[in-house]
Amino acid sequence: MDYSTLRFETRQIHAGLDKNDATGARGTAIYPTAAYRFRTCDHAAGLFELSEPGNIYTRLQNPTTSAYEERIAALYGGVGAMAVSSGMAGILIVATALASAGDNIVASPYLYGGTYNQFRHTLRRLGIEVRVAASESPADFNSLIDGKTRFIFAETMGNPTCAVPDLEGLAAVAHAAGIPFVADNTFGAGGYLCNPFEWGADIVVDSATKWINGHGNAMGGIIVDAGSFPWNNGRFPQIDGPSEGYHGLNLYEAFGPAAFIVKCRVDGQRDLGTCPSPFDSYLMMLGLETLSLRVRHQVDATRALAEYLKDHPKVKNVSYVGFSTHPSHEAAAKYFRYGASGVLNVELKGDTDTTVKFVEALQLAAHMTMIGDSITVVTHPASTTHKQLSDADLAAAGVTPTLLRISLGLEAVEDIIADFEQAFTAAGL
Repeated sequence: MDYSTLRFETRQIHAGLDKNDATGARGTAIYPTAAYRFRTCDHAAGLFELSEPGNIYTRLQNPTTSAYEERIAALYGGVGAMAVSSGMAGILIVATALASAGDNIVASPYLYGGTYNQFRHTLRRLGIEVRVAASESPADFNSLIDGKTRFIFAETMGNPTCAVPDLEGLAAVAHAAGIPFVADNTFGAGGYLCNPFEWGADIVVDSATKWINGHGNAMGGIIVDAGSFPWNNGRFPQIDGPSEGYHGLNLYEAFGPAAFIVKCRVDGQRDLGTCPSPFDSYLMMLGLETLSLRVRHQVDATRALAEYLKDHPKVKNVSYVGFSTHPSHEAAAKYFRYGASGVLNVELKGDTDTTVKFVEALQLAAHMTMIGDSITVVTHPASTTHKQLSDADLAAAGVTPTLLRISLGLEAVEDIIADFEQAFTAAGL
């Protein structure tokens, strides 16, 4: 079936289902198997040399996970997708697929703390330089690109600042340089709020632990390939050239537009072993069925909470892209459905101690390092997600001692507001 003719809400339910399953099962089966029987030695050889499709080992693929990947690819309109064990694993596979020792990446200054650390430390130890742009202006990215740059990287909405870059502008800069634009679309909610492919991005990574799953019960990441980048432009011989691991096979010649996602699987997943459990893939499939419904509620609830907090006497500042005062308001209106997401930031009056007391006094909202959950989550980035950053890096990322990142869940927002009120009182603010 051509899912591209269907709306997102229909694709999130139907894509990836096997309508010809002999059992007539309504849902996707869970295949808890590590390995698969080969029909013959020739069959096995064909699988291993990539001349024949099929299952070899669950580290590479699994029928449950394949159904999940098909659904994600359909939601984004990509040529293919690959599920991994976490969002960080997805970023690492993309980085090592495209860059080697001596190469560089140009990245946004507004990144999730874990990504920042991976770029600044782990990739550096691998000999891959990460150049951080002075701002998210396409011109600042462009100024750092040279002949060794292999891709540019940005989040469609920064974590935790909620900064939204000029996606079209970044794509134009990347393509003028002959390199892909890689977008972390975790805040884009599986393509429902934002689909970077519509704005020129070539590769998407997503922490599926967040909105895709939506219930805090499984870890996962996803890589999606738009199938639009010309890998035969001479800059990527690891894709359009003889493969050392497959007897000189040219992935681009063999797989065409899907060459990159194939490389991620047959090299990255093979060697790094970041496969998800089939049970977790099943949970992701369940989460996807209600994705749009959950996100619409969360966006509405976030707007209501932001309105409550903006004039609150105990709040110093509210940073919400839905307000015209936010620096990324216009960009969010352009790139995000509803012009917002399910996350906002607030700075409380007081100091670190009173902020901690407020967080610890909450009874409904959970203190966790999480977003996109069915439970409302309040995070203090300075003591959690960005704790490992230096004071200078914290300042550059916009993380202050009293900053709180709030991700709205599925509760009645009136109850969350009441929870905040009692926490303000308990904290002595």
